[in-house]
Amino acid sequence: MSENTEAGAAVMPEAGPEDLDEALAGLRLGTLGARLARDEDDIVAAQALRYRVFYDEMRAKPDANIAELRRDVDPFDNVCEHLLVIDTDRGDGPDAIIATYRLFRGANARAFGRFYTASEYDIAPLLDYPGEILELGRSCVDADYRRRSTMQLLWSAIAKFVFHHDISLMFGCASLHGVEPDALALPLSYLHHFHLAPKELRPVALPDLHVPMDFMAADAVDKKAALKALPPLLKGYLRLGGFIGDGAVVDHQFNTTDVCIVVKTDQVTGKYFRHYGRDAPDSWIQKRGNAGDRDGDA
Repeated sequence: MSENTEAGAAVMPEAGPEDLDEALAGLRLGTLGARLARDEDDIVAAQALRYRVFYDEMRAKPDANIAELRRDVDPFDNVCEHLLVIDTDRGDGPDAIIATYRLFRGANARAFGRFYTASEYDIAPLLDYPGEILELGRSCVDADYRRRSTMQLLWSAIAKFVFHHDISLMFGCASLHGVEPDALALPLSYLHHFHLAPKELRPVALPDLHVPMDFMAADAVDKKAALKALPPLLKGYLRLGGFIGDGAVVDHQFNTTDVCIVVKTDQVTGKYFRHYGRDAPDSWIQKRGNAGDRDGDA
C-alpha cells in the first residue's frame, strides 16, 4: 500500500521544556534502553531491522528498490520520528537497535500533506479531533528479543513521548497475518461487534479497499477464542481502550489484513493513572499486556 523510495533527510526530535531525550534515557530494563533516532545511520538500521522482520520473516513482497537495499523504506521515513530500543551490551549505535516504532505527529503530517493510514482509511474524523494526534506505525522487534521486557520498554517510551507532546489521540493500522479475510472471520467479527469506534471517531476503509468485518453475527462469536486469535499487539491496544474502524483492508505487499485502531489518551489516563500517577507513565505501561512482533503499522 505504500510508495517506496530511499530515505532522505529525516525529521529529528525536538527538545522541549522537559527534555524528551533525558526522559527516555531514564527508562532502563536490564541491558535495554530507549531513545529516538539521532541520525541517518540510526534510521537506516531501523529500516534494515524492519526488512528482516517484515520481508525475510513475515514474507512481505519487496519491490525492486526495497529488495536491492534490503531495507523497508518509504517516503514517510523522512518525516517521522523513529523510536528505538537498544541493547547496551551491543553499544549505543545503529548495531545495538533491536526494536523500533515509527511515530508521526499531526504537526509533521500536516506539513507533509498526509498520514500513512490515509492510504487505506478515510481518517477525517480523527483529523478533526481536538489537540495533537499521533500515528503509530512500523512496529517490530528482533526475533531474539521478543519478550515482555522489550515491549514494556518500548511502550514506556511511547508513553513518555505522548505526555511530552501532549498527544490527545493515537491511531494507526494494525494487522492480522494473511490475506484471506474469510480465514480471519472470528477475530474480525469480534472486533467489529465489540470494539467498533463511535461514529464521531470512526475511520472507514476506502471504498475500493473496504472488506466488511461482520462475517459472523454477534451472538455467534466466541469471545475467548477470538481474543486468543488476535495478535498480541492488537490485544494490547484493546486493553488501552482502543477502538476499531469500519472495514478491514487486505495489504498484499505485507501479506496482512489490516484494521484501523484508535486510542484516546484521556481514556488511558482515566483507566490507569488513577492508580499509578501521570508523572510515571512507565508504570501503567508495565501493568498492561505485552505486544508481539510486527502487527502491521501500529
